[in-house]
Amino acid sequence: MPADLDLNEIHWLMDMFNTVDVGLVVLDRDYKVCVWNGFMENHSGLLPSAVKDKDLFDLFPAIDEKWFRSKAESVFVLKNRSFTIWEQQPYIFRFKNYRPITGKADYMYQNATFIPLTNVRGEVEHICIIIYDVTDIAVNKKELEELNKKLEQVSQTDSLTQLANRGHWEHLLHQEFLRTKRSEGCCSLLIFDIDHFKKVNDDFGHSAGDEALRHIASLLKTALRETDIAGRYGGEEFVVTLLDTDKQGAIVFAERLRQLIETSPAKYKEHTMHMAISVGIACFDNEFKDHERWIEAADKALYHSKETGRNKVSVYADIKNDA
Repeated sequence: MPADLDLNEIHWLMDMFNTVDVGLVVLDRDYKVCVWNGFMENHSGLLPSAVKDKDLFDLFPAIDEKWFRSKAESVFVLKNRSFTIWEQQPYIFRFKNYRPITGKADYMYQNATFIPLTNVRGEVEHICIIIYDVTDIAVNKKELEELNKKLEQVSQTDSLTQLANRGHWEHLLHQEFLRTKRSEGCCSLLIFDIDHFKKVNDDFGHSAGDEALRHIASLLKTALRETDIAGRYGGEEFVVTLLDTDKQGAIVFAERLRQLIETSPAKYKEHTMHMAISVGIACFDNEFKDHERWIEAADKALYHSKETGRNKVSVYADIKNDA
């Protein structure tokens, strides 16, 4: 009877070993496969008899051998368990993902546990690797991260022009203010608005006005360099932070933008809307106690442009004694 019981226990163990929903692999000291359960067979398409006593890296050349050996050697030598998670290494075995719920993933994301197996003398001659399919968790986390990223982007973007909104742009300006102050570098702030914009709304309607703002934003984007930061400050007012740009560089940029807008009318239905802008520039100065003072300086330069004829560029440093 005890022998029958032992046989039953072995049968149960073998049945669980082959039907459990995790991968079980045993490797010897030479990284040859000794044990290969049903999960591994089903996902690899390789029978236990086909992999037994074969070199793991010959069977699966896609495995990152250097990383895997480093992980396994610590288990052999230190006799401690080791763990890997999909965020660090998406998978050990490149198994295709067939789960319909997570069809967006091409391959199975895996967590793994490396377990030392000791002999009767307490020596680690084999290690067991348990493979967990965590594709559902990984895909859900990635989708959540992507959603959060999109929500963050939406919260920082002006919906009409797709430029940075006022809050986000001002936050970036504050960072640039601190960086420029610390590095004693140069940076210029440019503020402009559309001359007589109210007339566009009055003559063609608010939908035309929205199209005009989108048009200006589009022209602005074509003029920007990769490091420049543009935003919609409010209404028909726009702002640009020109990184590592001195007074002369800012004037060149502003004049090019002013001329581009003046010669590029917006279209709305059958209407052609000619527009011009007034521009104010303030270059970084240590006299500014904070970034708000910097904005005020650029705004004073803008006001000077509007008061002295519009469709022109003014620099705060040139008019501050009169401002």
